[in-house]
Amino acid sequence: MKLRNDKARYGWVAIGLHWLVALAVFALFGLGLYMVELSYYDPWYQSAPDLHRGVGLTLLAVVLIRLAWRVLSPPPAPLAGHHRWERVGARLAHWGLLGLLLVAMISGYLISTADGSGIDVFGLFEVPSLTGRQNGLEDSAGLVHYWSTWALVVLAGLHGLAALKHHFIDRDATLKRMLRP
Repeated sequence: MKLRNDKARYGWVAIGLHWLVALAVFALFGLGLYMVELSYYDPWYQSAPDLHRGVGLTLLAVVLIRLAWRVLSPPPAPLAGHHRWERVGARLAHWGLLGLLLVAMISGYLISTADGSGIDVFGLFEVPSLTGRQNGLEDSAGLVHYWSTWALVVLAGLHGLAALKHHFIDRDATLKRMLRP
């Protein structure tokens, strides 16, 4: 069982972290769309935001682990048949996804802590506010969160379409490398 990446393929750790992040991003996005439409009397009115925040902070930890793993086990080299524009585009897309993930999670944290309160994570521990009470922070962070999450989901969708293009049109191993070591 290959855990680490090598020059040609991803290992199980990188593959697992990739798909865990992808699943969490789309689940959080869907939950976010759902919870902003809830009325005060809906049973999920209080619990949906708590779940969203808890999963979001857990995702932040997973992304940081993924970054550390990338340093410890660098990704494989691009396939030899890829054009230069594809390699540059892939690199920009990967760093864009990472940047948008961090912006979305930090802005989500700032929305929740703008009143000076911490965030309870599944009743296990609390992440304190680093800013204290900041008037207007919730609104500005909310705008950043809204647009960064939409950009993240759109870019992730394009990333997925590019992988499908490589698999079905180019018939290369790009997608296969992220499915099994």
